[in-house]
Formats: sequence, structure tokens, C-alpha cells
Amino acid sequence: MRGVLPEAMRATTGARERRARIVELVAEQEEVEVSALAGCFGVSETSIRRDLAVLEARGRLKRVHGAAISVQVAARSTVVATKMHEHTEEKRRIGAVAASLIDPGSVVLFDSGTTIAQVPAHLSAQLRSANAFTAVTHSLLVVQEVATGEGPSLLCLGGLFLPDYQAFVGPQTVLSLKGFSADVAFVGCDGLTLEDGITTPHVLIAEVGATMAGRARRVVALADSSKLGRSGFTTIIPLSQVDLLITDVGAPPELVARIRAAGVEVILA
Repeated sequence: MRGVLPEAMRATTGARERRARIVELVAEQEEVEVSALAGCFGVSETSIRRDLAVLEARGRLKRVHGAAISVQVAARSTVVATKMHEHTEEKRRIGAVAASLIDPGSVVLFDSGTTIAQVPAHLSAQLRSANAFTAVTHSLLVVQEVATGEGPSLLCLGGLFLPDYQAFVGPQTVLSLKGFSADVAFVGCDGLTLEDGITTPHVLIAEVGATMAGRARRVVALADSSKLGRSGFTTIIPLSQVDLLITDVGAPPELVARIRAAGVEVILA
């Protein structure tokens, strides 16, 4: 988590002392932005990036886009930690649009992924009230977002935990899902093409996403524009099973037109 760094340490802090202190700060706070470190030490972001490169080579921390994370965080959540810093503004807009589609009293299935986690992060005050709707998920990120305050009813799916995805998968997860009937499923992905549908690098993640799509009356795919036109290792569901795609305004217009022509509604956030 990002925290408040100490006051500027401009004085006579040399590179060796600065790097030692950076290691301490990252260990304490788990994640610190490059810009915050530059302000803290009164040096340029270029100097901080140079420090981080040296420290990463020594195994003292892990660099991600625009920040540094502790080796402990990197070990337990490499994929998620990296993706949390990619296309953040686009994911926020997509999540806000998706959250506006949730009706009070509905049953909602939340897939895993950093974009999906932005949906509960943007729930209205009405939906944050006790038992406003029912959320079902295998994602630890979604659980952490939903489980604040009174909040909606929350059903957590167990199974085999994948640290890289911060999600539960496997036969137990799928079996639990088959007992539910939902109004909407928000499904994430790492790629989307007309030919392969929505895709992911992990077969067990794909299995859970496909099961969610099969248990919901409406399937909403969430994907920032960087994922459009890119095909991953395995298909979650074909595009024909997607009712609505929410992406961002950076999506290629020609591809968006082809997706709409295939019968999928598209919202540009």
C-alpha cells in the first residue's frame, strides 16, 4: 500500500544511503511510487529509477510501472501487482460504467482481474448499503473491495488459490458456481479478438470465467483497449456469448465496428 513518505531528505544523502533508505521505505509500505521517492529525497525521477534498477538487480525490491514493490508482495502477486499499474485511468472509467449497470436486488458474478475489481470500487452509495445486492466472486481483490462497511451480501467461492491472479480456481470453484443463477456476470480477459473471443493465459482462470458466463442471464466483458485485437493462450468464451463489451475510448474504431456488427453491444468509457 502507498503511504505518506517522510519529509524531504535533500541535505547530503548520498546514493548509498538513499538506496538503503529506499529499501526500508518499500519494505515498510510494500509499494511506493517513483514520484513520491523523488520528492522525498529531492532528486530527479531518473535518479530514483536508476536506484531502483540497482536495487532490483540486488534482489532488494521489484520494479513495476511507476513504482517499486517489496519482494514479499512481488513473490505473492507478481501478475496482479504489475497489472494494477497498467492503464489505471481506463480501468477506473470502465469500472464506473459497469457499476452503474448493477440493479438493487440483483445477483452479480464477479470474475477475477484488476479491471473487474474496479467495479465494486465504484458502487453507488445505494448499492453499498446492507444487502443491496448479492455479489458472488472467486477474486480476493473483489472481496477486499466489497467487504468494506455494511455492503452487499457477499458469497466467496473457495478452491485452489492462485497468488499471481489473487483468485480461487479449480473443481471446487466451478462446482460451487453451478449452484447459482445470476442476473449478470462481469468477465475479465487478457485479450479479445473476433476469431478467439475473450482469452486468458491460464486454463483454470478460463474455466471459472466460462462457468460464470454460463450461469448469468447477461454477460458483460470488461477490457481496456490495449487488450482488443490481442489473443491469449486459451479462450474463456467466444464473442457470441458476450452481450456487452465495456472498453475505453482508445479502442480501434474499425475493430469496435466489427464487434458491434457481430451483435455485441459496445460502450466506450
